[in-house]
Amino acid sequence: MSGLVLRLAGPLQSWGERSAFTPERDTAPFPTRSALTGMFAAAEGIPRHDSTALEGYTALEFTVRVDRPGVRLVDYHTVGGGQPKDKTAATSGGSNKGAAVITRRHYLADAVFVIAVTGPDDAIARIADALHHPHWSPYLGRRSCVPDEPLLLRTHASEPTRELLHHVPLAPDPARPAPQDGTVPVTFLWEHPPAPSADGADTITVHDMPRSFAPHGRSHDRRRLYRTVEQLPAQLAANPPPLHQELIDYATKEVAV
Repeated sequence: MSGLVLRLAGPLQSWGERSAFTPERDTAPFPTRSALTGMFAAAEGIPRHDSTALEGYTALEFTVRVDRPGVRLVDYHTVGGGQPKDKTAATSGGSNKGAAVITRRHYLADAVFVIAVTGPDDAIARIADALHHPHWSPYLGRRSCVPDEPLLLRTHASEPTRELLHHVPLAPDPARPAPQDGTVPVTFLWEHPPAPSADGADTITVHDMPRSFAPHGRSHDRRRLYRTVEQLPAQLAANPPPLHQELIDYATKEVAV
């Protein structure tokens, strides 16, 4: 088993969990398993209707570090309207009566997440290669949400969660408490109870385990997550040189190792 380390940052992110073709397009407060799986599948060029290919991602385990949760915003969005019916966008029901299609799309602005992806060596190598040379470009939940660079921080980390806990530089967050005793508190989301902090973990249930990405047959199962606050070394918080340079330095160290 080995792993990847990803950094998901950008002006906007949107990780839809419950809505599908409804006027209210929600976002989860962190990257969903469905969206991350879709990112990998898209990079590998797997079409949406190939549900059997999803079996290649079931062995992956995701750990999310919330560097900065971002600010939730809602975009009042319209498509079409003021035109004859045949020139106006159709709704999911196939009819629009010539009116504008109105949706409210939720986003996370200025959020930053670092993801440890653990899995079988062959799967990790395949996904890393695809992210370096993607068939379809990665995006942060919606195609309009372009990721910042660097996206891929490590391609073959032996202990990716340890990288999150001890080595990956932290993005600044004005809401984060000041360091105390040489540490700073950072929120983590785990797929399995972490030790030794399992006793203090909050358990949450999400509906984001993908079973099918077919355009007219999407389906997801529920899964359980464990949310903890971990005390990370204060030196991981960004100091001069700028954070972007620190991240590039961290990512390029792997080449030298």
